Amino acid sequence: MSEDGVLQRGDEDGIVTLVLNRPRQYNALSRELLEALHTELESIARDESARVVIVTGSGRAFCAGHDLKEMRAEPSHAYYERLFAQCGRMMMTILRLPVPVIARVQGIATAAGCQLVAMCDLAVAASTARFAVSGVNLGLFCSTPGVALSRNVGRKAAFEMLVTGAFIDAAEARAKGLVNRVAAPEALDAEVEALAATIVAKPRVAVALGKQLFYRQLETGIASAYDDAARTMACNMMDEAALEGVQAFIDKRPPNW
Repeated sequence: MSEDGVLQRGDEDGIVTLVLNRPRQYNALSRELLEALHTELESIARDESARVVIVTGSGRAFCAGHDLKEMRAEPSHAYYERLFAQCGRMMMTILRLPVPVIARVQGIATAAGCQLVAMCDLAVAASTARFAVSGVNLGLFCSTPGVALSRNVGRKAAFEMLVTGAFIDAAEARAKGLVNRVAAPEALDAEVEALAATIVAKPRVAVALGKQLFYRQLETGIASAYDDAARTMACNMMDEAALEGVQAFIDKRPPNW
């Protein structure tokens, strides 16, 4: 992608980095940026060389949510329904992607930006990053961000964030389960790269099967979840990567993937 586009992509050793590139607008999710993200994620889903995706922002912010100026320019119910449906479709592509997606949060993540962090499979934040679902401060309850947030943190913690619009820091975000790791700003890249490298070292097929099952079973009852997990593990066990991994364990040698 061109360096002046709203979304930049970089590829290196199976790691795809997507950079939200609207720094002057704090990487707000314009319709153009939502469409670019959706298109790029769908392309990555078909790219078997991709093993991990990192989503981050340019400049000081990770993502400040929807572009409020763009939203206010076309105040119609039909427009807002299309916009929020478009955002939901983009968010769901992250969940359906066969490879893990890591949010690299270097700055503020608010409203739909906080939703984006929650929808990513993993998140690593700088210690200076802050998070909020602050729409309620403008009279707009963050209903769609609340879907992702309530599936990552406890109900009462999620509702408190939604109903107060208050910011939390990176340490509290980690304690609540919104992010996995927190690093000093100068160590953020190293922390993200270490996590990505750990995933890249695993068989892609096992990770893909596992990710799909992980999200399916969360939305069903425990008995159905166990049935689905058993079928998934049986399929996984017949894959060459698993057969080699188990044999390598038995032979006390590294697997040859």
